[in-house]
Amino acid sequence: MAKIATVVTNMVEDVEYTSPKEALEKAGHELVTIDVKAGTVEGKHGEKIVIDKGIDDVDAKGFDALFIPGGFSPDILRADDRVVAFVKTFMDDMKPVFAICHGPQLLITARTLDGRDATGYKSIQVDLENAGAKFHDEEVFVCQNQLVTSRTPDDLPAFNREIVKLLG
Repeated sequence: MAKIATVVTNMVEDVEYTSPKEALEKAGHELVTIDVKAGTVEGKHGEKIVIDKGIDDVDAKGFDALFIPGGFSPDILRADDRVVAFVKTFMDDMKPVFAICHGPQLLITARTLDGRDATGYKSIQVDLENAGAKFHDEEVFVCQNQLVTSRTPDDLPAFNREIVKLLG
């Protein structure tokens, strides 16, 4: 099954991490959590997440897909050029990428959305459009059978369905 890089740090929207994680693991996939360094982070609502690897200890070539949960985590992570470069590699290599809520902020900073179709949290709609993406106000949007995006925790059932389906 797929080995999925999960970039996450403090202030992640807890359920946007835990729900997809559960769906992916139930389907037999392996998630590896990645932050600027290994350790433990805490979600907005108190979820403790063990970070398996620091960004300097991973190579995108070792993963089949990328998962970016939302909350404030993506905004924090996009300040680190190493994380941005890691994320960009998945998009450039056309590997599956799953981003929910504010997750697409990392894709914006990586400059990988020009000409793509995506959705995300309402407050980043203009940012997505300014990055060259065509915004779709839908619960889930799959672009080129590679990029899966959703808007909010309410969209998790559709998001989870499509990410598991894409990994088939």
